[in-house]
Amino acid sequence: MNVVVIGAGAGGAAAVVELTAAGHDVSLWNRSADTLSPFLKRGGIAYEGVLGSGLARPRAMTADILEALKGADVAVVTLPTFSHASVAQTLAKADWLSDAPIILNPGHTGGALEFAHAYAQIRDDVPPVAEFSTLTYVARKYRPGEVTVSGRAKRVPVAALPGGTSALAAACTLFPGGEPVRDVLAADLSNVNLVLHPPGAILGAAWVEARAGDFTFYVDGMTPGVARVMRQLDDERRAVADAFGHKLPNLIEEMQRIGTVEDGGDTEDYVGAIAGGKANRNIKAPDSLNHRYYREDFGHGLVPFLALARIAGVRTPIAASLLALGESLCGVDFSQRGRTAESMGIEGLGKAELLRKVRHG
Repeated sequence: MNVVVIGAGAGGAAAVVELTAAGHDVSLWNRSADTLSPFLKRGGIAYEGVLGSGLARPRAMTADILEALKGADVAVVTLPTFSHASVAQTLAKADWLSDAPIILNPGHTGGALEFAHAYAQIRDDVPPVAEFSTLTYVARKYRPGEVTVSGRAKRVPVAALPGGTSALAAACTLFPGGEPVRDVLAADLSNVNLVLHPPGAILGAAWVEARAGDFTFYVDGMTPGVARVMRQLDDERRAVADAFGHKLPNLIEEMQRIGTVEDGGDTEDYVGAIAGGKANRNIKAPDSLNHRYYREDFGHGLVPFLALARIAGVRTPIAASLLALGESLCGVDFSQRGRTAESMGIEGLGKAELLRKVRHG
């Protein structure tokens, strides 16, 4: 398959590595040529970790979107979720094939809805769109031109908007860990980062600022108090899912499915399970309040979650409190700058109307 990977961060680099190794014809696009420069100097993407080690050589690595899209059958968007709206409009303006599937890896919470709504502001022939609930890798770029992949997902919920059957099929072909779920709301509300990051980001903020992230987020930062808040936020997430007809596993069970928590442990022991996960145990905390655990998981995690909760008619005081604290802490109005009901195209919808919008048939 001819694939264009959009975004040259750690997730995009990991996707290029795996897709190239699987025999796909891959090109890599990134808006910033500076981000691509270390890969271009190496002649490819150096990698190490669970995908092995070596140098992946995609067909092209370019900041020219038209060059990257040339001949592509499918686009895989691996950018941070706060880039989804802008990249949707970039693709719409590029006049690419309207029936070519778009895969958001990840979509996190509300990604497919926001992407389709933003695309439709430019063109009304919105392509098939599918989204994963979370990135299918645990990956970091510790050195220029190289990606370290410490985890590869075993199973990740994936869903498509109505009319997106081809996107769902492509997602599961390219990323065999994809586990189709009933609708994008089930994928949206399976976003583990929505629960995993905000409690520790708020309760560990003093350490983040004082030590510039020089501690392990999932071990040093995973204390009983953080876990109590996390569990309550998780209960709110599952209650909202239940209101939309989805019975979702708790955070630890979901992370076991993904593979970032070890199998066989106590799924009620949030501290032990998360701190003991091999894929995440060495990951450092945010180095500042500008880190994506704040920028992404508050504005594009908690904000859309609260929008869905309002439509579902479910009270979510922990999520609302964390968002309020995050806005005060970071000095950012995430409620206005994040993924809102309006930006997802669901402003004013009731529960039945939203379900009709996301469900096939």
